[in-house]
Amino acid sequence: MKMLIIGGTGDTGQWFVKFFQSRGFDVHVWGKNHRLDIAKKLNVPFAEDLDETIRTSDIVMISVPINRTGDMIAQTAPKMKSGSLLMDVTSIKMGAVAAMEKYTPGDVEFLGTHPMFGPGISDIRGQTVILTPTTRCKHWLPLIKKIYADSGAHIEIITPGEHDEIMRVVQGLTHFAYISIGTTLETIDFDVAKSRRFMSPVYEIMLDFVGRILAQNPYLYAMIQTNPQVNNLHDIYIAQCSQLSDLIKRGDVEGFVQKMKLAAVHFKNTESAQRRSDKLIHNKIVEYETLIQQTGRHCAVKHLYTNKIHTGTLTGVTPLTITLQKNKKRTTLKIENIKLLRDEEYLRWKKEHIPNVTKDISVYVPEGSNPNIIKQIIQQSCPDTINNTGIIDTYLHQDKQGITYRIMMIAENHKQTMQQIAELLEGIGCTLR
Repeated sequence: MKMLIIGGTGDTGQWFVKFFQSRGFDVHVWGKNHRLDIAKKLNVPFAEDLDETIRTSDIVMISVPINRTGDMIAQTAPKMKSGSLLMDVTSIKMGAVAAMEKYTPGDVEFLGTHPMFGPGISDIRGQTVILTPTTRCKHWLPLIKKIYADSGAHIEIITPGEHDEIMRVVQGLTHFAYISIGTTLETIDFDVAKSRRFMSPVYEIMLDFVGRILAQNPYLYAMIQTNPQVNNLHDIYIAQCSQLSDLIKRGDVEGFVQKMKLAAVHFKNTESAQRRSDKLIHNKIVEYETLIQQTGRHCAVKHLYTNKIHTGTLTGVTPLTITLQKNKKRTTLKIENIKLLRDEEYLRWKKEHIPNVTKDISVYVPEGSNPNIIKQIIQQSCPDTINNTGIIDTYLHQDKQGITYRIMMIAENHKQTMQQIAELLEGIGCTLR
């Protein structure tokens, strides 16, 4: 099935290229900057003849900034073939769906979608995808829903109006509040990095979310605020901030308490919110404690952004960093950027990436013993370093059965591994030759 992603060379577009490509779609991309290098990296064709690619595609996805979505729909929809599907991925739905309804031919279906995640996630599993279908999506809706659901996504189906009403808080108010905290910190010239030395768990989480929003494309977040239903929400939010501030300025503690209690009653399930946030805080504490327990041990961590594996002895842990030492080299890494590999992950990585060596060891085995059982004992004695054990020679010498075992193992510390194997064999009654 042929799919064209307009805006497929952008960050979000690239994510969906990989997603649909991995599910068997013949994906083509187009972007206004003609980034042929990105298309090549994604191993997909760039639509040099955009109109022809639109006409021959089964699905066209619009993945462009909010302020360009309407115009792109108007330019694209009339050129689509009968029976095809037009869909968008913008975060404001009423305008996009209205444009699709206006410009899409009667024999072409259309579907508004809003993936509630950014292009930084590695897997859609557990993520929410909102679909805002109209009556003109009877054929394609079940298929698109199935593709996302089978991939582990949580699907919500609502009207475009319901979507924008909910998003004015979920995105509009939330982003506005976080960005306003960031601009306040800038206005008072607050030393954010220094403050981390004195942070509580709640402050750390809040600060990270503020930083996360500020690290995104500011034009995207400005466009989200253009949701018509967000405008009056800004005024309401600012008015509430002013009321709370006035209560404190007047020394009206009871008034402040009453406002907070009313908000809690309206919020309803504050206990569940506290439990979920406790879990988040606990996970951060567990991560730190796990690193502390690894101090002095050889371990491996994966850098979350470069995917590089760093190995060495963990010599130091602070609330913000770890230090690994390998031979005479010390490497300091930020905890926020790494993931400690579990033992089985580290073992798998070592077997795939560290060179192997092959060593032979010859022994006389005890009378009546089974050489194959001894081979299994060798293999199981050092599972972290031995990849394979085989028998390459058997012989008799003065009524003694001799066996030569060939062992393929990780080159790192292989002399120590061979010493352990020799001691094991002698311990079960074998005689080294």
